[in-house]
Amino acid sequence: MENHTYRLVELVGSSPVSIEDAIQTALTKAHETLRHIHWFQVLETRGHVEAGRVAHYQVTLKVGFTIEDDAV
Repeated sequence: MENHTYRLVELVGSSPVSIEDAIQTALTKAHETLRHIHWFQVLETRGHVEAGRVAHYQVTLKVGFTIEDDAV
C-alpha cells in the first residue's frame, strides 16, 4: 500500500428530494474542480420545514482527497 497525504474540505449539499441526493449533489459538484476524491464523512444533517413537511435537506460533509506529489 502506498503512503498518501490527504487534504480535507467541508461542503454542504442540498436537495428537495433526499439526504442521499444532497450528498450526491455536493460530491458531483466537487468532482468538477477536485481530483482524487476518495472518501466523505457526514458531519451534520438538517432540513427546512414548510407546512409541517420536509421541504429541503442540507448535509454537511467532510471530503478527503489525495494531494498530487507536485502540489505539496
